[in-house]
Amino acid sequence: MKLNGISDNPGSSKKRMRIGRGIGSGMGKQGGRGGKGQTARSGVRIKGFEGGQMPLHRRLPKRGFTNIFALEYNEVNLGRLQQAFEAGKLDASKPVTIDALVAAGVCTHARDGVKILGSGEIKVKATFEVAKASKTAVAAIVKAGGSVKVLSDEATA
Repeated sequence: MKLNGISDNPGSSKKRMRIGRGIGSGMGKQGGRGGKGQTARSGVRIKGFEGGQMPLHRRLPKRGFTNIFALEYNEVNLGRLQQAFEAGKLDASKPVTIDALVAAGVCTHARDGVKILGSGEIKVKATFEVAKASKTAVAAIVKAGGSVKVLSDEATA
């Protein structure tokens, strides 16, 4: 095989259409822009415009709201934590906190803390200091010989 013999699959790339090059090309005169008017010009802004009629997005009712006090947690399953322990990214002798999880690459950034969920199984005896934990996760960690310190309970107490 030689570099000059390599070619792409037939039909994988199309040749660019040259518009506005005379009526014989089939893409001349208006160049695929239709007739005259606003849409034939540059800088068109009529995406939701319905000819003066109230647009659909303004006719429909507004619903719901965004809670500005809602906290966003990193959700981590027990199986993912076990993988990190086995890979040597987390140290079972030190408490597992959000900073340790970010340093290990389990979480990308800290957010408002971490919530441990009970999917998967954990075999390592470790201490966890987390914002929240599900009942099944706490039961599995305690069964493995570890302990869970839930930080959000301390904040509310």
